Amino acid sequence: MGGRDALVAGRLFHPITSNAMTLKLCGFSASNYYNKIKLQLLEKEVVFEEELIWTGEAHARLIDRSPLGKVPFLDTPDGPISESMACAEYIEAVYPQNKLLPADPYAAAKVRELIIYSELHLELVARELYAEAFFGGKVSDGTKERTHKLLLKGVAGFAKLAKFAPFVAGPQFSLADCAAIVHLPLVSSASKIIYGEDMLAMLPVKDYLRAMGERATVRMVNADRKANTEIMLAARSAK
Repeated sequence: MGGRDALVAGRLFHPITSNAMTLKLCGFSASNYYNKIKLQLLEKEVVFEEELIWTGEAHARLIDRSPLGKVPFLDTPDGPISESMACAEYIEAVYPQNKLLPADPYAAAKVRELIIYSELHLELVARELYAEAFFGGKVSDGTKERTHKLLLKGVAGFAKLAKFAPFVAGPQFSLADCAAIVHLPLVSSASKIIYGEDMLAMLPVKDYLRAMGERATVRMVNADRKANTEIMLAARSAK
């Protein structure tokens, strides 16, 4: 994977040496949405490669494969796929091993529902705070006030759906966990920095993340995230 061997769930995955095209995950490991897909691939034990693609510049390697210049995206034998949920659905359809969506339609819909809540109503709302919380910028008081109200509403809704028993959607690890593991820490950290309170404190998020952090796949994703974040911040500081 990415030119190195990877030990996942007790198996050693070697880089591909054949001429067959390997699934390629494109983007950078500091991105939580990239890590959602990376964690899915690792949990499913799919052999894949990683291609480092930074955003912020409209270069052909990015725009030709992800029209809005966003990561992650996949390079597949049939062509590129952008948007993380489209990538996740493709992976589940093409690689049936270690299913992360239940076979039961209702249960699968509830997993998708949790992903939408964790992204649309939590992470994308909290993202309004990231400039000040993480990158040394400033966020207006109006934005902070509006975001606080939206987060209160989003957290209350998420709390009604999340099971943490022991996984987000219930007894089985699912795509909802791939999203929660990478998004919830950002929501907690950003809200605590800006408002002086962890807006997810009412939920057993800390215990959940601690337990998930024991998984070999999560340890790998977190290690790569930390290393790539240091590179990204150093590049920002050098500008």
